[in-house]
Amino acid sequence: MVFGIPPGVPATEHRTLPAGAQLYLHRDTHVWTWAAAVMIAGELRRDLQQRPRSRLLLSPSESMAPVLRALARAPLDWERVDVGLVDERWLHPDDPDSHAAAVRRHLLVDRAAAARLEPLTLAGRRLEDAVAIANAHARQAPNVVVLSMGDDGHVAALFPESSDFARALASRQDYISLDATFCPTAEPWWRRITATPLGLSRGQSRILLLRGEAQRRHFDAAMAATEPTTSLAAVRLAGGPAFGVHWCP
Repeated sequence: MVFGIPPGVPATEHRTLPAGAQLYLHRDTHVWTWAAAVMIAGELRRDLQQRPRSRLLLSPSESMAPVLRALARAPLDWERVDVGLVDERWLHPDDPDSHAAAVRRHLLVDRAAAARLEPLTLAGRRLEDAVAIANAHARQAPNVVVLSMGDDGHVAALFPESSDFARALASRQDYISLDATFCPTAEPWWRRITATPLGLSRGQSRILLLRGEAQRRHFDAAMAATEPTTSLAAVRLAGGPAFGVHWCP
């Protein structure tokens, strides 16, 4: 089974930004999908060469699904990979609209079926219990963090319109619960669990997947921001390694 970008594909444009981010501009979705999957797999492979287990954090979205399906074909020792979630809707982990279910559909198949999933919600647990369990898992810092972005510019479940946004920015925990009421793009899942900017700063490597002109504009603004007025700006300003960013139209 072949894993990687097919030979003969035109070269991707690469830029190093002042903030240290590595920006890869791909001409189409196919190249974007495989370039991102190859980068994620490479980071996991390097980590598995040094440690008994590696921890991958994902913020799955529909736009990320092709990358996850490609990544599932990577020839890695998936039995030693723990897959956690950057954020989750307050749903049963088997609910088809949950992020846990999306990871099962798109990543935990093919070679990656052997990986171990860490859901953020558990049947019979209160929201407060789920947040406590998430913070317990976070004691093992993630090795690779993969984020996607909404067309409104949010990453994770860090909605700037949320009444809890300021609390997320100030939190010294890796995860908190968040009330997304009145946040249009969160509808109809108002209750969320999300990694905080501090929690997202702990990844050893961070990869951001972007598609479309709207997301590119939000990214450019976040890279230039001096205040944490947007979620990506808050994550960048919280510290941590520079992002490897993959974008396509």
